[in-house]
Amino acid sequence: MRYPLIPVILVLLAVSVGFAYIHWSKSGPGTGLYSQHWEPDPVQGYWDPANFYQSPDSIQGVFKGEQCVQCHEGITPGVVSDWRASRHAQTEQTVYCSACHGEDHQKLYLPTPDVCGSCHEKQHGEFQDEARYGFPSHVLAMERAVNAPHFVDKPKAEVQSCIQCHSVATKCDSCHSRHLFSAAEARRPEACITCHSGPPHPDDATYFASAHGQLYLTEGKEWDWSKPLTKGNYKAPTCAYCHMDSGRHQVANKSMWKFGLREINPHTSKNKVLRNEWIKLCSDCHKEDQARRWLTEMDQERKQAWDKLYAAEDILKDLRSDDLLTPAIDERPPYPLEQHAFWDRERIGFFEGQASAFYNVSAIERDYFEMWYFDNLSSYKAAAHGDMKRVKVGHKKLATSLDRIKTKASKLRTLSEADQNKKNAPTPSELWMKGAYTDYNREHN
Repeated sequence: MRYPLIPVILVLLAVSVGFAYIHWSKSGPGTGLYSQHWEPDPVQGYWDPANFYQSPDSIQGVFKGEQCVQCHEGITPGVVSDWRASRHAQTEQTVYCSACHGEDHQKLYLPTPDVCGSCHEKQHGEFQDEARYGFPSHVLAMERAVNAPHFVDKPKAEVQSCIQCHSVATKCDSCHSRHLFSAAEARRPEACITCHSGPPHPDDATYFASAHGQLYLTEGKEWDWSKPLTKGNYKAPTCAYCHMDSGRHQVANKSMWKFGLREINPHTSKNKVLRNEWIKLCSDCHKEDQARRWLTEMDQERKQAWDKLYAAEDILKDLRSDDLLTPAIDERPPYPLEQHAFWDRERIGFFEGQASAFYNVSAIERDYFEMWYFDNLSSYKAAAHGDMKRVKVGHKKLATSLDRIKTKASKLRTLSEADQNKKNAPTPSELWMKGAYTDYNREHN
């Protein structure tokens, strides 16, 4: 009778060891699953204050809010000026510095979403609720960054540039800049495009190129940004009007195509509900039939894009099957925090992990990554925001990238045939496994 208990005991032991390992991995100087493998720079204290902010020790004592204002009028007059213009200073019960930073000058803290949520319960609750929609979302942005294995392998400068935007999860001043914390400021597109710009997410370029964006650029300076984000208050929609309609602090609730990073069936029951929500929103200004037509056009754009992406994936998978990817997985440095094992193989496509594998890959795999992450997302953002010119440009780039991958694949096959006719052909392993970048990165990150 005791022998059947052995597998149960082993399973329980394995689970316990697993939990212990996860706890240990999160107990290092950093945060996340790989906290044992990285240390924060001082600036991290401002981007993730709950975990890394350290109060200055230059001043000692416990002070009331009025005393904070009196002192900082001489030290940081700009901060006090913004605060005086804010609603915090103009409410019936003044919200002083101490309400957000504490009174003990040796134990000061920067306000986190939880601190803001102690007063702004509705907004904080909506923000936290984003988590149930998964990635991508603002509330999970920091977790998404620090729990990625390449986070601890990339050069520090690149890591910090990522965290600068991903810190939207750990502080509210990404959208409401200190110390004015203006809702009117957060309603303008510029509050969003600080982060939503660049090759993988050209929201800025595609929005400003659209009819909505052109109207904003022409007349936006004259609009009354103190008005709520509701029908009739704005002549054209902005990022917040569409993605945070009625001021709801949630941007993930209507996402159908998941940032454009994966193919989605637009006809699931869930997506039908989401489509109706978008149609209702667009109907604030447009006819319902027109809104439905635009969504259908976006679906068609996505299908065309994924046809090209799948064609590229098939080419790479055929090369992998024939051992023609160079350098092969065992000829390049292990991917971050991994060691080579007998089951190693090159990861191709979204579902195999290509989404993260943009370091230490072969040239043709990198071509696919850029096709998927840059050309594809540029096309998607253009379709979503009504920039039809960029849709055409994006699909032309997708086609060009696919042709380039086909050409490289053909060359790899030709080179392979030539190498097979040579005796004692040299292996490229040493060339790829070592190098100035790889060696420096291993030692300093």
